[in-house]
Amino acid sequence: MEAINRLLLNVLSDNLENSKAYYTTLFDFQVDYDSDWFVHLISPGRQLELGILSADSDMLPTGVKPQSGGFFTTFVVEDAGAVFRMARERGFTVLKEPEDTFYGQRRLVLESPEGGIIDVSSPIPDFTPGEGL
Repeated sequence: MEAINRLLLNVLSDNLENSKAYYTTLFDFQVDYDSDWFVHLISPGRQLELGILSADSDMLPTGVKPQSGGFFTTFVVEDAGAVFRMARERGFTVLKEPEDTFYGQRRLVLESPEGGIIDVSSPIPDFTPGEGL
């Protein structure tokens, strides 16, 4: 069995600029590489990576042209409410406004520019399991 040294999630996009703006506005990603077919985003310290690949890129295997979207990604952040406010201000699509869950998370759901589902959660401070059940 081979050890995994790095995991990079790549999303397919019909508009790289829109996708880049979305992820760098709402989340603490910085552009590490930017081209007309691929954008590589990194978090401070390079712990997290996100790739955005043009859906019509020649880098996709011959005969394989998947559609953009079709993913469900969770971003765990310090303050889901702050992401919600920023998303509203920028006119991003909010599918579900923030609410507290039974499992101790404040959660909202967004739609990414690629059509994917972005689940944004933050831990509820001092949460006790079983409260509100």
